[in-house]
Amino acid sequence: MVAGLAALAGGVLAALSFPPFGILAGLAGFALVFWSLDQPAPRPVRAAAARGALAGVGYFSVSVVWVVEPFLVDERTYGWMAPFALVLMAGGLSLFWAAAAALWRRIGARGLPGLLAFAACLSGAEWLRGHVLTGFPWNLPGEAWPAGSPLSQGAALVGAYGLTWVTLVLCASPAWILGPGAPGRRLTRAAAVAGAFLALHAWGAARIAATPQGPAGPVIRIVQADIDQKTKWRPENLAGIFQTYLELSATPSAVRPALVVWPEGALPAVINDLLAPGSPWRAALAQTLAPGQVLAMGANRVELDAREVLTYRNSLIFLEGTGQDLALAGVYDKHRLVPFGEFMPLGDLAGRIGLRSLVRMPEDFTAGPPPVPLAIPGLPGVQPMICYEALFPGFTRAAARRGGARPDWILNVSNDAWFGRASGPWQHLNIARYRAIEEGLPIVRSTPTGVSAVIDSSGRTVGPVLGLGAAGVIDLALPPARPPTPYARWGDLPFLLFLVLSIGLAGHKEIFIGLANRWRRSRARRDPDGAVP
Repeated sequence: MVAGLAALAGGVLAALSFPPFGILAGLAGFALVFWSLDQPAPRPVRAAAARGALAGVGYFSVSVVWVVEPFLVDERTYGWMAPFALVLMAGGLSLFWAAAAALWRRIGARGLPGLLAFAACLSGAEWLRGHVLTGFPWNLPGEAWPAGSPLSQGAALVGAYGLTWVTLVLCASPAWILGPGAPGRRLTRAAAVAGAFLALHAWGAARIAATPQGPAGPVIRIVQADIDQKTKWRPENLAGIFQTYLELSATPSAVRPALVVWPEGALPAVINDLLAPGSPWRAALAQTLAPGQVLAMGANRVELDAREVLTYRNSLIFLEGTGQDLALAGVYDKHRLVPFGEFMPLGDLAGRIGLRSLVRMPEDFTAGPPPVPLAIPGLPGVQPMICYEALFPGFTRAAARRGGARPDWILNVSNDAWFGRASGPWQHLNIARYRAIEEGLPIVRSTPTGVSAVIDSSGRTVGPVLGLGAAGVIDLALPPARPPTPYARWGDLPFLLFLVLSIGLAGHKEIFIGLANRWRRSRARRDPDGAVP
């Protein structure tokens, strides 16, 4: 009973380290989880799985509590689903932690090998959470450090999954430090952990100090109109919303922005209708954009696929002003769609029982092709990233490899109005900032109700930030990029090595001991008079 409560409390405490709470001491909750798994039970593997599930329920109940908000946008239709969504989400995600705990207990390692195996099992489960059934890597433990802080910079080396392993080792270590052993040995353990913390902090601080400074690209304007999601889709509001975006986009400034950015799904309409030739909407937009000025507009659009079937897309459309009209400069279609939000898994079956996604389109969205960086006239090469796609480590790296060229920056548009005004938008911003750290690339982020910001290559916000409920613009020159980071070069290879070495050390210590002895004997044969004993 005590061990189960400790696991549940540990999960809750660990989740409180994320925004908006930011209680970093809560990361010690992982030590409680680790301790609870090691407590005796008649059926140890089954008990460990139950405790792992409890820890997961505590962690995800706090981390994804915002999931009820999208169902309250249209409360009459979907409101009844809100509590079920939270229960099913937290319960479903906790199964990954249950499996990790059962595997750890089955391995049966103790001491330092046990600590490393705990980190490997749980971080491996988090990797699976980020990949199984399209993946949902929201609030990985490695992203608990405030993005832009020294400890967060480790993501540039090993990515968010590798930093999750490091975080679990360091934050669960109190249970190992206070474990069986003489006081002197415990002091040695504490010193080793403190040294690791200090080394990681010092390296991160040095990286932040070396962040490239000064403008490296054109001035970009982020437009945040503060359009409430609950009233956005009322037909009578379309004209007012459009006019608000036009007026903010035309705000006078000392330097004309080369790019104006509107957020994901800025207008409550299918963009094909608004931009049709001869449309007054198109004419108004053409008058707002100066010749050569580009608008990046998050938009819902429809097209005919190869089978002549109407297909709905969540897109980012680049439009260039020509003085008299608009020219299409580029299109990006969202590749990673939100399950249940933008499409229904097993869509045909779900449709037959009356379920459909939350999008206000006649049909679910269809995913776009695998992304590649875009070349937009007058702008450095850009990798678009729409909303949910910012959750995925390696998204930009994979796109760069696919396209054969690394982008100069990332453009992240999102509709965080779906997440309410509590934890969701702040957590989403923190997660997006980790993508800047991993890739060494600046990010321009635009949302309709907050939080919008420009992020440098160390994950820090630059200049003004438009918070929740604010309307306005940010005009800022694009910050410089860094050379490719180790993570951009190697991806999750270091993380894979962490897993292999941790599980190998825990499950097959004799192999590593044998290899060490062979190395020592080999050195002794090469240098018989040396100091090798």
